[in-house]
Amino acid sequence: MAGAIPYEEQRRRQVEENKRKLEELRLHHLSAAVREAAAKPSPAKSLKRKSRAQGEAGQDVPLRRSGRVASLPEQPKYRYEDSLAFEKKPRRTYSTRKDLTNRVYATDEARDYTITKAEELQDKLGSDYPIFVKPMTQSHVTGGFWLGLPTQFCRKYLPKRDERIILVDEEDDESETLYLALKRGLSAGWRGFAIDHKLVDGDCLVFQLIERTKFKVYIIRESSYYE
Repeated sequence: MAGAIPYEEQRRRQVEENKRKLEELRLHHLSAAVREAAAKPSPAKSLKRKSRAQGEAGQDVPLRRSGRVASLPEQPKYRYEDSLAFEKKPRRTYSTRKDLTNRVYATDEARDYTITKAEELQDKLGSDYPIFVKPMTQSHVTGGFWLGLPTQFCRKYLPKRDERIILVDEEDDESETLYLALKRGLSAGWRGFAIDHKLVDGDCLVFQLIERTKFKVYIIRESSYYE
């Protein structure tokens, strides 16, 4: 116990000495200043929040740019409103059939008549070239303007991939269409052919494949039933 007393006395003196040195260095004032500075928001963060608030209000906020980038010419700004001002490419126009509410549907008698006449023409043309008969419906001649072709005929005679197919009418005028092999039908170009030749519901067409990608097309008019 006698040895412990000098140790405690020495420890007390050391603590007092450390306090005196801290007072001389004013470290407690420095730590208080650091705590006070940490509690205040930095000017850079305040400026960033202010800039963000201006941007949300719809004002233009200048972007930070390096000296090298700032010397480059300004890039154009593309916005949705600007894209509306672009001039669209003109499309080929036809005499259109817009009033679909006034569609005229063929009678069953007229439809049967044109199919019979088309089959008779098919027999007269013979079997030198692949041939098929296609009655027209509203989807072929108005609205969608899509012409699906017989599946077996496509598999046997037409190309296995998309290609241009020429339609030659009875006056030897040619029209170019796009054949879609996967869907087995005529897409682009068929609309122009249907409108130019005034096809209507009830007409019946005979397609004769005279070349690998060229059809001779014969038209039996629905109106011929009434003549």
